[in-house]
Amino acid sequence: MANPPPPPQFESHFHFSTITGVFLQDDPNTDPDTFDYVSTNFGIIPRPYPSDDTLDSTTPKSQWQRLAHYIDTLNASSPPETSYKLLFLGRHGQGLHNVAETRYGTVMWDCRYSLLPGDETGTWFDAHLTEIGIEQARTAHEAWKTQITTGIPPPQSYYVSPLMRCCETAKVTFEGTGLPGTEPFRPVIKELLRETLGLHTCDARSPKSAIATAYPLYTFEPGFSEPDPLHDPNLRESDSARDARFFEFLSDIFANDGNSILSLTAHSGAITSILSVVGHRVFKLETGGVIPVLVRAEKREGKAPERVVEPWFARPFCPGE
Repeated sequence: MANPPPPPQFESHFHFSTITGVFLQDDPNTDPDTFDYVSTNFGIIPRPYPSDDTLDSTTPKSQWQRLAHYIDTLNASSPPETSYKLLFLGRHGQGLHNVAETRYGTVMWDCRYSLLPGDETGTWFDAHLTEIGIEQARTAHEAWKTQITTGIPPPQSYYVSPLMRCCETAKVTFEGTGLPGTEPFRPVIKELLRETLGLHTCDARSPKSAIATAYPLYTFEPGFSEPDPLHDPNLRESDSARDARFFEFLSDIFANDGNSILSLTAHSGAITSILSVVGHRVFKLETGGVIPVLVRAEKREGKAPERVVEPWFARPFCPGE
């Protein structure tokens, strides 16, 4: 007797959304240009949660502890296809490329200098942090230590971009904080957690062996290649293509990481796309800044809705060309 045919395979996709009213950064009245994540306790809003009445009332709970309980309650009471994760998105500190862009201006940077490996002041291929950038990461380090005293839920997973400035920022930020999972600190390097791809040499990554030499305790995700498979020296990734990449990245994280509190150390463009994919309002971070976002993911049957993805583009012409 012939074997029965295999069951049909139904495609599915994630739909992401932001749970608003938890952090000041998702409030339209908060000005990103003047907001200080350090003095505002990462922006957490003092407020009650629907789950407060199920807390152990024998000891008082901090705002962070009540939020952690709220997230646990949401995940426990939701159907299997729905999950909630708190993402701490950290932007790397100031890099040598940031200084170069300021020196030459954005127009000349985009059309000429970003294509070079550096100038007489130094190199910005896979740019490293400046001293200011290191200090910004130290500020984040102290901010985390302060929040630990107020009961902030510690990240259960740490992810980092493979670019050197993010690896360095994550190390300075988290090593020595005493947070679980940081002694030793072994974040997972994710290839897709990259800045906008292509053209700019600062956004090309070093070989895997060089990263491993500089950060021997870091863990590479499976399949991480020795050469950079994503950098194109002739074309720059469009914003919509970057959004599509981060939809893929978040889908991977939500499908394969069962933890609910995640830290991601990345880039301005990366964080811009993550916020876009999860329906958060635009909120530009300064170098070294941190933004927390509570995200709901619903797994839905069928293919994901078609995205309008603009093609990658060539470098702009310089003035006078």
